[in-house]
Amino acid sequence: MKFLVATASAVLFTLLKPHPASGATVPVTLDIINAVGAPDGFSRTMVTANGTYPGPLITANKGDTLVVTVNNKLTDDSMRMSTAMDFDGLFVDTANSFNEGSSFVTACPIAPNASYTYTIPLINDQTGTFWYHSQLSVQYVDGLRGALVVYDPEDPLADLYDVDDENTIWAVGDWWHNTSTSMLVTYVASGIVPVSDTGTFNGVGRFNGGPEVPFFVTNVVAGTRYRFRIINQSARNVFTMSVDSHNLTVIETDGTPTTPMTVNEIQMLAGQRYSVVLEANQPVDNYWINAPYTGGSPAVNLNQNATLARAILRYQGAPETDPTAPMSLGPAESELNALVEANLRPLVAQAAPEPDINITLNLVVTAGRAQWNVNNVSYLPPSVPTLLKILDGANSASDFNVTENTFVLPANKTVQVIFPPSDDDEAHPFHLHGNNFWLVKSNTTDVVNTANPIRRDVAGVGAEGTIVRFSTNNPGPWFFHCHIFWHFQAGLATVMASGLDEIREQVHPTQAWDALCPAYDALPANLQ
Repeated sequence: MKFLVATASAVLFTLLKPHPASGATVPVTLDIINAVGAPDGFSRTMVTANGTYPGPLITANKGDTLVVTVNNKLTDDSMRMSTAMDFDGLFVDTANSFNEGSSFVTACPIAPNASYTYTIPLINDQTGTFWYHSQLSVQYVDGLRGALVVYDPEDPLADLYDVDDENTIWAVGDWWHNTSTSMLVTYVASGIVPVSDTGTFNGVGRFNGGPEVPFFVTNVVAGTRYRFRIINQSARNVFTMSVDSHNLTVIETDGTPTTPMTVNEIQMLAGQRYSVVLEANQPVDNYWINAPYTGGSPAVNLNQNATLARAILRYQGAPETDPTAPMSLGPAESELNALVEANLRPLVAQAAPEPDINITLNLVVTAGRAQWNVNNVSYLPPSVPTLLKILDGANSASDFNVTENTFVLPANKTVQVIFPPSDDDEAHPFHLHGNNFWLVKSNTTDVVNTANPIRRDVAGVGAEGTIVRFSTNNPGPWFFHCHIFWHFQAGLATVMASGLDEIREQVHPTQAWDALCPAYDALPANLQ
């Protein structure tokens, strides 16, 4: 299959299927294949969905059901040969938790030359901006990641924008010239987290000394308002987004509509998503879309040049050339109006319920080693998935390995998780699977807001401390981990297992799910 990589000055997303009428079944096929590509001009073999990086855009409407068939056709054993798919940010109900896609938590990976179909009803009227990626080890570092959008035909904020389609998605990500497996070996040996070679914008990037790959171009028409859906698909990097001479009005945070807030710069941790409205109200010209990033010391990887992470906003009628303005990192300090997460408010205010259970999670790295600990435990994937253990009768924390770091919780309660302030200089984007949470204290403030906090599914944990609350009225074994996947692989993860009796009552896996573990367990190590 020919590899489709963004190398032209203007490239459209590969779209699997136009979003159909609400309530429809949306069939999607993802062939997971090795393909040679060069997103930043450096050619390498990758792990891809349908041969593209990023993978094809998946779209649906509110209330639809996604039926995603994943065919594992990987052949290059220098990288992981099995795979698993996670649909980041989508709500998953208890009965369907076996289709949630978390390796060794809700299912086993898909073996080579095998297929699995994930059936995911879009519940609770959920809409917004999401993405999918491999959830096996750090496999998505090799390219297996793509955008997923659930549209709302009755969007209460629709009067703020004119265009929202496959051409208004901005997916940024970190890119690596070496394979994830080789970098993981180096990480384990040194304790130094790999530093990316490049930052990509819709699959296009540049690195120091590399070829001048044409920047991605977003075309706009003067006088038109665009809803841009920005997704940080990184395994590590923090991206800071801005557009020269233009404001950005935030209207969505991780799938939750927010009260419109106008800023000119947005910092995004790995896994986070925002929708912003940009009005094309400047003179017809070309403007830089700035996407500088941080993620470890550039001295560790001399290919890295964050200034080169960018794209072009091109007005209709402007010449097909790069902007004449210098490549900056964003607005000047005197003009800066950066987004402060703590200032975001939901479009529909809702108080965070008072907690029934309090959990404190202390995150500590073992000096000089690729090992992170949560409450003195470094997570290790079990050989038998958490969900299977529960279905087989596990009832308490003692029924799980200590290294599974599983918190057993009752159903229909509110759980408060406190991350104390830390002196770590890299914020950890903690992500809750299958659900979202009330962010009652953001890492960007010392104020606790229980009256009208935003709900999201990825929040930074770091120097100021973070507090989230989530409900267990959707029982299941839900992964709760750092979305810096190198840290996740090094143990920075927990499982929030709620309502074990309810899980056993409601979860009835298919024969196809039952077959995943025996097939995976029978594989030799080089095929896992």
